[in-house]
Amino acid sequence: MIVTGDIKHHNLSSFVSIKEVSLSKDKAYATLWVSSFVEHEALDASVEALNSAASFIQRRLGVLLKTKNTPKLTFKADTSFEEGLKVSQLIDSLTYSDDE
Repeated sequence: MIVTGDIKHHNLSSFVSIKEVSLSKDKAYATLWVSSFVEHEALDASVEALNSAASFIQRRLGVLLKTKNTPKLTFKADTSFEEGLKVSQLIDSLTYSDDE
């Protein structure tokens, strides 16, 4: 729906993707983790846009999946890529001494 343009929101970046989905035990709630290589502010804006369109997405999923109940969707930013990049940069910045 993001790629095809079904969700129309000026803050939604086409460079976001759903990285992970966590479903509650009773299948009433789903948390969708959104990641992107765009700036953190753009990712947050996209997550807000997706949360504002959550009921629309939920209805469309219900039709596509042909299920009686569709979980309530909550979108959250997945910043693990950004955090991993910071750790990698910290490791690269370490200098080793041959004095030891």
